[in-house]
Amino acid sequence: MSGVVIDSSIALTWCFEDEASPETDALFERVRDYGAVVPGLWHLELGNVLLQAEKRGRITASDVAVRLDLIAELPISVDQETTARAWREVLTMARTEGLTTYDATYLELAVRRGLPLLTKDNELAEAAKRLDIVVLPSLGKKELPSTPKRRRRET
Repeated sequence: MSGVVIDSSIALTWCFEDEASPETDALFERVRDYGAVVPGLWHLELGNVLLQAEKRGRITASDVAVRLDLIAELPISVDQETTARAWREVLTMARTEGLTTYDATYLELAVRRGLPLLTKDNELAEAAKRLDIVVLPSLGKKELPSTPKRRRRET
């Protein structure tokens, strides 16, 4: 069984040195050692952010390839039930918790599997805590800067 659910905000800290920290490095090692599970959209989100960073000159195309190869080596499995739950459980959770359906997908997966959630997204972390899901990194709100959803996904 996979050890955690990871969202793209955490995986991106492994792609950009200026977003890395000792704690996110430790989370990388945890995923490497115990595995993780993600919804199918995770690959699209991660690829999109890296592509946008490439377009802005933050990284090169070869950097994108290297980072994706590194992440592909991790024992990360894709949840096969997410799509079937999109219009019911995920939509309901998004509405109830005030999240996008994208973020609610990670939350629904963590709730259903009873796994900790790795995220740096404030709104998602707060919703997970309300549902008694362990959130890592376990930083206070002050240490998790709030960023607009659009900007976070495109930079």
